[in-house]
This record gives sequence, structure tokens and C-alpha cells, in this order.
Amino acid sequence: MNRFRKLLFPFAIVYGWVVSIRNFLYDKQWLSFTSVSYKKPIICVGNLSVGGTGKTPMIEWLVAHLKDNHELAVLSRGYGRTTSGYLQVESNLDASQTGDEPLQFKQKFPSLRVAVCEDRKTGINNLLPQADIILLDDAFQHRKVTPGFSILLTAFDDLFFEDYFLPAGNLRESRKGASRADIIIVTKCPDKVSYARLQEITFLLNLLPHQKVYFSKIGYADTIVGVSESLPLAYLKDKPFTLVTGIANPDPLVQFLNQQGFSFTHKKYADHHRFSAPEISELKKDDLIITTEKDYMRLQAPLGKYALYYLPIKTIILNKQEMFLKQTIDKAIALMEG
Repeated sequence: MNRFRKLLFPFAIVYGWVVSIRNFLYDKQWLSFTSVSYKKPIICVGNLSVGGTGKTPMIEWLVAHLKDNHELAVLSRGYGRTTSGYLQVESNLDASQTGDEPLQFKQKFPSLRVAVCEDRKTGINNLLPQADIILLDDAFQHRKVTPGFSILLTAFDDLFFEDYFLPAGNLRESRKGASRADIIIVTKCPDKVSYARLQEITFLLNLLPHQKVYFSKIGYADTIVGVSESLPLAYLKDKPFTLVTGIANPDPLVQFLNQQGFSFTHKKYADHHRFSAPEISELKKDDLIITTEKDYMRLQAPLGKYALYYLPIKTIILNKQEMFLKQTIDKAIALMEG
């Protein structure tokens, strides 16, 4: 915690009280603080902190694993969209209408049902006739719905058990909230991490008897993707470019590109940044722009066929754990369906 955020610690205590009381009321199902559960499998992916834990690639990993054997749907809030209420996401919509992650899901998996709704109960009720499994994106704090299975993500370099409440830290609810998770995935692990460190993290997570822990890292593609073509990543060798990011934590991407020996200028914006007309005009002065897939959803419309490409990423499960993670999820689905 830096010095400025230490000064905000009293506000974090107040925030923590409010959140803890809310969760207590939901745990007890008192007054209007009641949750609804469903007969079909509802799988929640979320975190305890704000942004940057890799929820989007984790949802995509789940979709890739489940889509061939299930009628699958993804439900997001659609953060930052200009619309409201329930909306079925189509590939030809704009990110301003849907939010960037939902549009990314739809464009990557065209046959996937994707919807956005700020009220998860309404969204689920609309999707249930069409799907036998619903993935809830970033819904760990949405207590009005009790999912059948919850996946909690925490980033390797920002572990929730070492963090504090907002605004002194990045936690949006107590560390005790981890008890609602069925599995915990430590994301964004470095390429080289010792087994001893992984064991230490496992110990510090203080898992409950029903919980399991897995570790993952971000894998980068060997191609960059544009509107009408894909190019090998090596194309960027000796070609200076501008890296544009509007995500919570671009540091791993910056580090990866530096490791490749590329020459680039980084234009960093806030998470889910909405690019203004002057900013788009300024970006058009750059000869070549590389961005994240999430940012590409917001930039492809205003930049059109401009020299804009994104570098795809994916979740890679470490230490040969992928088979066990798939088995855990499949068993959970079978139990929910039973």
C-alpha cells in the first residue's frame, strides 16, 4: 500500500463495514437481502478485487471447454455500455452498446449466446429457455443470485489475502468472501515460478475442505489480428508501433513485448476507456497500432480499416493441472444437473 492510500485507510474501514453488513444480511437471507438459485447449472467467474485478474480469458477457456457438449450462454453486466436492460449481443453491434468483453465473446465464438443485463436474475430468466449452462461474468458480488458453482480469480502479483479494502487497497469485499468459492485460480503467474512459491500461496489461501486451487498464466499468440488479415508476430520486428491499452493492468503485455525486442511507444488509458473523437484523431497519426483484444472491440469501429491489430491471449493452466480442472468442472456440472 503506497503512502497516499494509507491515508485513505479510515475510509476503507467504513467501506468494509458496509460491505460486510450487506454480505451478512445475504448470508442470513434477511429482509430484502435474498438470493435465488436455479435448477440448471449457473457458473460464476469473479474476484474479490477491482479489475485485472483475467476474468475474460478465463470465461473464454470455459467456453472452449464446454461449448461442444452443452447449450452454453454467457451473461455479463456490460460495463460501460450506453444501453440498459436485457440485450442479446450480436456480432454486428458496437462495443458502446454491449460493453467490450461481451462483444469480444460473441465475435470470438459466433454461435455462442451472449447477453448483457445489469440485473442478473432478469438476464438468467431470459437465457434459461435457450441454454442449459450459463456462465456469469464478474458476478461474485452479485448476491441476488446463488450460483451452483463459483470460480474465484486472484492475480499472482496482487493476491487477495495480501490486500485491503477500497480505497486503501483493491478489495471490493472481505477476504472472507473467498469462502463462497468452489475453486480458486491464481492467475497471471510468471513463466518461471518455483514449486515452493506455489505451495506457499496454497498454504496462505487457507483453503476450506471443499475448495481446490489451480494456477494459470497468460499465453500470447504468435500472430496479430486485424480487420481483414492476420500477421505473424515477427512482422513487428524492426517496425516501430504504438501500443494502446485501456485495461486494468497492461504490465504483463508490456513486459512480453519488451522481451520480444520490439520498439514501441505505449499510450496507456484507464480500464474500459471510451476514446473521444480528438483521441481517435490523434491515434490516426500513428502508422501502426497494436492493442489488446478488449480494446480492439472499442477501437475497430472508429478506426475502421486503419492499421490496427490486436494480440490474442489465452489462459494456460500450469503444472499439468488442466485435465484436473476440467474434471472438477465437469463433475460440478453433473451434480448441478442431477
